[in-house]
Amino acid sequence: MSHPLFDISGRTALVTGSSRGIGLALARGLLEAGCTVVLNGRDPGRLARAAEELGGAVHTAAFDVTDGASVAAGIAEAEERVGPLDILVNNAGMQLRAPLLEFAEPDWHRILDTNLTSAFLVGREAARGMVARGRGKIVNVCSLQSEVVRPGIGPYAATKGALKMLTKGMCADWGPAGVQVNGLGPGYIETELTRPLVEDETFSSWVRGRTPAGRWGRTEDLVGALLFLASPASDFVGGQILYVDGGMTSVL
Repeated sequence: MSHPLFDISGRTALVTGSSRGIGLALARGLLEAGCTVVLNGRDPGRLARAAEELGGAVHTAAFDVTDGASVAAGIAEAEERVGPLDILVNNAGMQLRAPLLEFAEPDWHRILDTNLTSAFLVGREAARGMVARGRGKIVNVCSLQSEVVRPGIGPYAATKGALKMLTKGMCADWGPAGVQVNGLGPGYIETELTRPLVEDETFSSWVRGRTPAGRWGRTEDLVGALLFLASPASDFVGGQILYVDGGMTSVL
């Protein structure tokens, strides 16, 4: 029998950007833990396919996380249809790679909106109800790049470093109302989006050599940390980033 501190059965959770990859894996973990899960993305067809793949107590809410009006309407509709949110996972994100001297201004704004502004907009909207009810869990999906960076991904690292500080700011504002806000920091995780990097033998061998665990992460490696941050086990944990990176941030 599992420890009751980790029991989140019956809770309602929204995971943004959850039609594939890390978001889908986190949604699956919450579902397996007994949550009612709301999948979010912009493509209703892809969301429907993801919900069908998961089965069980899964709902979908298609809205643009970078648009304040869409976020407000989408969360209000989801809460009316499914119930008040107990857990929010801000997972929506994107990557654009280019040297800083060549990084286009529209791309800068796009990655900032998707990786950072979305967490502010969705977090603020979900927190309205959580603060009023006096409880809630928000987990922002940060990154290894919230701490360190490689050439060619400066703007991405800037958004993830800022998301780390937004997590602490949310903790400062909403912690007194009983809402715990923390971050999950994945390292190099094998997904369909990172497939080209995984298949690049030079890069892959660098990842394996640089990671004490000696391998790429799998999406399921992130689930345990999420369940901790979403459960009563973390009721006195606030503003922290839990890095799930095979030890990479700890070594030179």
